[in-house]
Amino acid sequence: MRTLQPASYTALDLNRAAVAFCRRTHNVPGVDFINGDAEKLPFPDNAFDVVINIESSGAYPDFSRFLAEVARVLRPGGHFLYADLRPRNKIPVWEAALASAPMQMVSREDINAQVLHGMQDNTPRMLDLIGRMPVYLRHIGREFCGVKDTKFYRALQSGEYSYRMYCFVCHGRAVS
Repeated sequence: MRTLQPASYTALDLNRAAVAFCRRTHNVPGVDFINGDAEKLPFPDNAFDVVINIESSGAYPDFSRFLAEVARVLRPGGHFLYADLRPRNKIPVWEAALASAPMQMVSREDINAQVLHGMQDNTPRMLDLIGRMPVYLRHIGREFCGVKDTKFYRALQSGEYSYRMYCFVCHGRAVS
């Protein structure tokens, strides 16, 4: 919002409590937080110029359905900006779904190195935050908060996981 200053920004989450928290915490003009399912987007056809999805599609039961929904809600010429990760053994299925998406892939980039660099830079801050957690949660916090030298960090570093960033453009026709 601060950098690009769009006219409006709509955030969607399946978790009602997360939506309520965001509404309370982020009272920003032009931002709306909506409860909804990414595979059944609660928006009309051609509603958005841009759809952004970061690190959540791996949890969707029907990834191809999600991609179809993104294409449906994008205006012709609209962009889908996407970043996520998959374990190496799931990459062929992931790539096949992306290749058959009803949008044109404009760019694809492996961003493992950038993510690892970010994890390294953020480790001191994350460890400080984890240190404030209840003792019994600190191990879990360390493993899942993007900290250097964890099991996930090593898996990303070794290529066991691939973290990628994509840009798609929607060439669909306007719906009357």
